[in-house]
Amino acid sequence: MGFFSNLKNLFTKKKEEIEEVKEEFNVETIEELKEELEEPTEVTVEDYDIDDDGQDDFKKGDFEASEVHDVDLDIDDDGEDDFVTSDFDDKENIQEVTEEQVLEQVEEKKKGWFHKKEKQDKVKQTITYDKGLEKTRKEFVSSLSLLGKKFGKVNEDYFEELEEILIKADIGVNTVMKFLDRLRTRCKHENITDTAFLNEVIVDELFSIYVEGESLTDKINMAEEGPTIILMVGVNGVGKTTTIGKLANKYKKQGKKVMLIGADTFRAGAVPQLEEWAKRTGSLFYGKEEIDPSGVIYDGLEMAKKEKADIVFIDTAGRLQNKVNLMKELEKVNKVIGKLVPNAPHETLLIIDATTGQNGISQAKSFKEITNITGIVLTKLDGTAKGGIVLAIKEEVNIPVKFIGLGEGVEDLSAFDIEDYIYGLFKDMI
Repeated sequence: MGFFSNLKNLFTKKKEEIEEVKEEFNVETIEELKEELEEPTEVTVEDYDIDDDGQDDFKKGDFEASEVHDVDLDIDDDGEDDFVTSDFDDKENIQEVTEEQVLEQVEEKKKGWFHKKEKQDKVKQTITYDKGLEKTRKEFVSSLSLLGKKFGKVNEDYFEELEEILIKADIGVNTVMKFLDRLRTRCKHENITDTAFLNEVIVDELFSIYVEGESLTDKINMAEEGPTIILMVGVNGVGKTTTIGKLANKYKKQGKKVMLIGADTFRAGAVPQLEEWAKRTGSLFYGKEEIDPSGVIYDGLEMAKKEKADIVFIDTAGRLQNKVNLMKELEKVNKVIGKLVPNAPHETLLIIDATTGQNGISQAKSFKEITNITGIVLTKLDGTAKGGIVLAIKEEVNIPVKFIGLGEGVEDLSAFDIEDYIYGLFKDMI
């Protein structure tokens, strides 16, 4: 059996997690839950002066005050509540406990809150994939279901029509041919003739394609010291600048100090557009128009180091028509970056528009020839019925997908997760 032979358990787990969070929010539908999870969490910071000396002995932060105030603390285990956290201004009661005891109780509550929030964020991502891959799921799964009903038993005619369905999903001809060879071999060895059972085998084998072979990581390589430099490349029109803005928003919300450098200096409006994203996300910015990109990057990185930025995104030109010139430009850019920040860039992310299908694969191959691409950001995946492009990218260019765009909103850019991707595509079939 393949890597995801236990698909039913995976899908059951996902559904149970969603139901648990629906109960927590007391909602009945996925749409209602999605709205609840998108509501911003109120976070407060309150200072508590335990020993009444005028100095703050500790601070409670990064969790909902209302959650903590609901906890009764019975410090001396006599069955009586000595105080509740909302009564911290009651100095007479507070004198009965030590600062360490209070801190221990508050930390326990914080852990519980963070665990709950982590589960909710996980479910939110699963729902995002579910909604974002709806077009592909409806097209692909319905076609497979009809195919199974049409044939009932597995034969060569079944495989020929399956081939057409897979190619329509943009998995790619080469990938489909290899996949069908594997599927035929498995059907023969395991004596599989039932098309209903074969559906699970198809999903199993498709995602074995993604996880087998060289180990690919979808994690961003963060610098141990100094700023993490992320070079963004891609042809014009794929949503490169918007993607940088969404990533800036993502990391700002994680408490990172973000900087954007506009080095697409000769495309009209590129630098001002990126500057606007910097303003919207509260990020630092450096950029100039119609001058050498390397000079802009040099000055921008000097500023990033001075300002102690955590993450720097560098926008670059997307003129793929002349590979030689672009290669020389990117070589120069990489040298400038490496000179100012050792071992940088830490990531070079290629932006691909999923709606362009196999043309996106061609772009990936071309850029791989020009520079060292470490990851792919696949935009507009929600706008196509050809979500199989993720598998084609892995098979054709062997570069990991690190982020996927599943909507137009600033929050609709998710870190790639193979399990949520599987669930989003095939939850109606397994």
